[in-house]
Amino acid sequence: MNLPVLPRTDSEHANDPLWLQICDEVRELIKVEPMLTDFLTVTILNHSSLESALSAHLGQQIDCASVPARVLCHVISDAFATRDDIRSAMRTDLTAVFDRDSACESLHLPLLYFKGFHALQLHRVANWLWSQNRRSLALLMQSRASMKFGVDIHPAARFGVGIMLDHATGLVVGETAVVGNQVSILQSVTLGGTGKEHGDRHPKIGDGHREPGQGILRRRGRALPAQRIFGRIRLRDEFRRPHVPGTGFGRGDSGRSVHQLLRFDPHA
Repeated sequence: MNLPVLPRTDSEHANDPLWLQICDEVRELIKVEPMLTDFLTVTILNHSSLESALSAHLGQQIDCASVPARVLCHVISDAFATRDDIRSAMRTDLTAVFDRDSACESLHLPLLYFKGFHALQLHRVANWLWSQNRRSLALLMQSRASMKFGVDIHPAARFGVGIMLDHATGLVVGETAVVGNQVSILQSVTLGGTGKEHGDRHPKIGDGHREPGQGILRRRGRALPAQRIFGRIRLRDEFRRPHVPGTGFGRGDSGRSVHQLLRFDPHA
């Protein structure tokens, strides 16, 4: 799906094709399931833009007694209003889920229900806060997202655009991890360090990578090229040895060194 230019004015938001499609889907859904009328009206139809709807929905998702939803909604809205790259990334992520997830038949589904999408957009806000040295608030957002969604992404971690976090339960991404563009990650993946080092200590995932889950990726230095890794694999320093293929796939159990697991795959 091709994304249009970002809407800016009220008129442009009102005619935003992505937002119009979501609203049309929801109106049709109300006809089929009228019991959801109040929920869909509050979360979608009462809003004037995709950014407004998502800000309110995410704020409601992670609020708590000491930090109410209205405060969190304001922070998220401020991020969207300040940074066009966050708005653009959010829209690209949304269409990536729609394009790549076979269980996603409508655009409103990830917006309302997919916690991987929610966690990623909250991370983008937390990353913005972190870059402004508002680190306590960034860590609060991380903590609330982790408690709500079971997805723990350090605010300093960097993500490209077109990311699909499918299911996402148990996903852990460390402080210096970098994830490229058009990457798909499933559940139970850890982009982690050894826990003994400081500085740049987490994996760098290249563009177009698909990480199917149950993996523990530990890597320093250059970006990993696009590859396929299946099963529980612990990447250690062996990956840095010259004889390890740059593009490959592995199958195996946790604890086996990566040079035992990787094999060249001409179709990767």
